[in-house]
Amino acid sequence: MSDNADIAGFLRDNPAWKHRDNTLARTFRFDDFVQAFGWMSSVALVAERMGHHPDWRNVWATVEVKLSTHDAGDVVTQRDLDLATEMGRIAGPDKSPDS
Repeated sequence: MSDNADIAGFLRDNPAWKHRDNTLARTFRFDDFVQAFGWMSSVALVAERMGHHPDWRNVWATVEVKLSTHDAGDVVTQRDLDLATEMGRIAGPDKSPDS
């Protein structure tokens, strides 16, 4: 499990992510469905290599993501912070979250 300082540091550096209900949560918005699904496919390859898979939901150009580590009791761990970092890197800086 990541300690609160690790999570707070991540959130400070990545303000689009929120820590709620023992998950890291973020909504990504893309220009269209193809871009959203392409991003999901790229993330899926990274997640598979990491052995850590997101809970996510796609509706047209929007992808809602929640990350927690089920094996650790459904809490945020370093694996979640690492996957969230990769998701942001793949999306790029202009994919703003819900307000």
